[in-house]
Amino acid sequence: MKTKYINLIEQTFDFPQDEFKVVDGELSWNNVPLMDLIEQYGTPLRLSYLPKIGAQIQRAKKLFNVAMAKTDYNADYNYCYCTKSSHFSFVMEEVLKNEVHLETSSAFDIHIIEELYKTGKIKKDKYIICNGFKRPQYIDNIANLINLGFENVIPILDNKFELDKYKKLTKKCKLGIRIATEEEPTFDFYTSRLGIRYNDIIQYYEDYIKGNPKFELKMLHFFINTGIKDSAYYWNELQKCVNVYCELKKVCPELDSLNIGGGFPIKNSLAFDYDYEYITEEMISQIKTICDRNVVAEPNIFSEFGSFTVGESGAILYSIIDQKRQNDREMWNMIDSSFMTTLPDTWAMKQRFVLLAVNKWDEEYERVFLGGLTCDSHDFYNAETHANAIFLPKNTNGDPLYIGFFHTGAYQESVGGFGGIQHCLIPAPKHVLVDIDEEGEYFTKLFAKEQSYKSMIKILGY
Repeated sequence: MKTKYINLIEQTFDFPQDEFKVVDGELSWNNVPLMDLIEQYGTPLRLSYLPKIGAQIQRAKKLFNVAMAKTDYNADYNYCYCTKSSHFSFVMEEVLKNEVHLETSSAFDIHIIEELYKTGKIKKDKYIICNGFKRPQYIDNIANLINLGFENVIPILDNKFELDKYKKLTKKCKLGIRIATEEEPTFDFYTSRLGIRYNDIIQYYEDYIKGNPKFELKMLHFFINTGIKDSAYYWNELQKCVNVYCELKKVCPELDSLNIGGGFPIKNSLAFDYDYEYITEEMISQIKTICDRNVVAEPNIFSEFGSFTVGESGAILYSIIDQKRQNDREMWNMIDSSFMTTLPDTWAMKQRFVLLAVNKWDEEYERVFLGGLTCDSHDFYNAETHANAIFLPKNTNGDPLYIGFFHTGAYQESVGGFGGIQHCLIPAPKHVLVDIDEEGEYFTKLFAKEQSYKSMIKILGY
C-alpha cells in the first residue's frame, strides 16, 4: 500500500505541475528549492517571486490579442493593474516593465502615481483609471494629475453627484461611468452599491455631460465582484452591459472604450481547472456580436487585473512547532505564526490557497488541522476552508516539518496591516524577494525583517 505523502499528492492531482516539483523529498517552487531559503532565512517567511508578475501580464495580453485576431475584432486591448492588490514598490516596478496601465482606488493611490512619474517609471500618457466612491481629497488629487498634464486620467463616475466636483477643479476631463451591476443570486443584496443604474445612464449623459466642453465621456465601466467566470449570471450581465454601451455610443460618438473590471481567477488548488482561452474568446466574441447587431464599432477593451497579476507570485512558509491531539479525531499541527496575522483572508473570507508540505515528502501522511499561535478560536485553517481534508507528512524523526501556502501575493499584507499592530502582537514575518538573473539563476533579497517589538509598542504609544 502506498502511504507516503508524495504518493497521496501524485494519486490525487496531476503532479508535478509547472511551478511545483519534488527533488529528494523536498518541494521546489518555480525551480527555487524552498528548503534552501528556509535554511537561509528561517520561518515564518513570506516570499515574492517577481518573474511571475510579468509572466501573468504577458499571458493575459496574449489571450486577448489571440482572441481578437480570431474574431476579427477591430479595436485595442489595454491591460490595467489594480494597485489595491499590492501597492509595494517592487510589485509596481515589475508591473510597469510590461507596458501596462494603472487603476487606483483612493486619494493616497494618486501620490504613488506622482512618485512613479518623478522617478521616471511612468509617463504622462499612461492611462490612470480612477475608481471608487471619491472623498474630496481623492477628487482634488485626480484633478491635480489632470491639470499637471496627465492626458489619460479617467475618473470613473460612481454616482450622479461626482461630476459637479470636477467642474470646479479641472480644465478638461475625460470621464467614465460605472454601471451598477446586479449581484449574483446568492449574494446578500441584489444590486452593487457602486456605480449608476443601467436605466439611468443614458439620460444622465444627455442631461449633464453631452455638450459640455469640459467633459468627454470615453469609457463605460463594467465590474462583476465574483470575477470573470463561465456562468449564466456572468454572460447575462456582460450582454446587458454591452447593450447599454451600444445605446450610449449612438448618442455619444466620443465613447470608445469598455472596461471589463473584475479579473481572472488564480489557482487555489492543485486541481484548479479554468479554461482561460475559451473564456477570453467567448467574451470578445459576444462583445463583437452584440456591437455588430447594433451597427456600432467595437470598443477598446480595458481589463483590471489585480489578483491575477500578483497573486500567484506570493507564498508563505511556516514551521510546524508542535502537535496536539485534542480528542480521538482531531490532531492539531501548530504553526510558528498566526493565520490571522499572515493570511487574514483565510479567516475573514474563508479564502483557499494551495497548501503543500515543503519537506518530508517520503514520509507517511496523516490528516490534521492547522492552528495559529494566537488565543483566538478563529486562528486555524481546516478542511472546510481548504475544500479538501488536510493531509501532511507525519513528523516521526524529530526534524522540523515545514509547510507552504502558495499564491498568497494579493491583499494579504494590506488586509493584515503590514508594519502595524498585529493580532495578539504576533510579529509580521520576514519578507524576501526572489528574482532571476540573466543566466536564469535565482537570487534573493531581504525586503523586510521580522517585525520588532520596539516598532510595535511605539505605535501603541509606549
